[in-house]
Amino acid sequence: MKNYFFEFSNSLYMYDIIILTERRYVEKPKDDDVYKWNVYNEDHALYKALESEGLNIARKSWDDQNFDWSTTKYVLFRSTWDYFDRIEEFLGWLETTSKKCKMINAYSTIKWNMDKHYLSELGDLGVATPSTYIVEKGDNRSLESLMQHYGLNECVLKPCISGAGRHTYHVKANNIAEITSIYGSLIKNEAMILQEFMHSVMDEGEVTIVILGGRYSHAVKKVAKKGEFRVQDDFGGTVHEYMPSESEIELAESIMNKVQPLPAYGRVDLIKDNNGHWVLSELELIEPELWFRFNSNAAQQLASYVAQNIFAEH
Repeated sequence: MKNYFFEFSNSLYMYDIIILTERRYVEKPKDDDVYKWNVYNEDHALYKALESEGLNIARKSWDDQNFDWSTTKYVLFRSTWDYFDRIEEFLGWLETTSKKCKMINAYSTIKWNMDKHYLSELGDLGVATPSTYIVEKGDNRSLESLMQHYGLNECVLKPCISGAGRHTYHVKANNIAEITSIYGSLIKNEAMILQEFMHSVMDEGEVTIVILGGRYSHAVKKVAKKGEFRVQDDFGGTVHEYMPSESEIELAESIMNKVQPLPAYGRVDLIKDNNGHWVLSELELIEPELWFRFNSNAAQQLASYVAQNIFAEH
């Protein structure tokens, strides 16, 4: 077993990799909360897999003020699921920490993927997405006028920087008045996007394909509860095992391989558009849930890629 513990820039690192979580999930759960146990068990599976590659590993909250980030060679983002609620603090930490250690995925990728402007960039590269329109912070047009301008009878409205369904709304004729006031408050402080509403998400759900080192690992389907369009478990969504077709796998791999440097891990979320064609809903490259529990080899697959393709460069 190769030992990747090494000397760099005349200083000996205490750790090869810190697995990043957030303060809610640092400790082993003391109750029977299934959600917390899933987080802990999947982070622990990656911990053990990286350790088996001869790497010196620890797991810490990204906002741990008592830890010296210059003592680790890399940080690997996993369950940092409060970053979008503390975005200014996180951005400051990200910039400072990027000067002390390297990041997996790369710092440039993390910064790019945080903001849903990336969907427009991928669209320019030929990736099919829902019709997406970005409204920059401070725009004084009304929500109704924007929808008329873009020819949208109904749409999904959400912030450009968000997660877990934060401020994500299905806007249609019978609720636009209610959401208009919410939108007015949000657009003063952050950019928003409008996307054509895809009805398939309510009937068929969203397919999530996990790509590790540029190659397919496994997939799940996220299904919204009846009457809901948000598939996150925060809103009653459920996750199911899924076997994608070869064409779905090829599509997901091709999308992931458009990102450079190639991400070590990521998630390609696909939905069917209103004509029945697959389109990219989200490309998750920061802290995506990877559902190792649906593939017992996935944590080792990621660990081996990191050891052989990231640490091997040094």
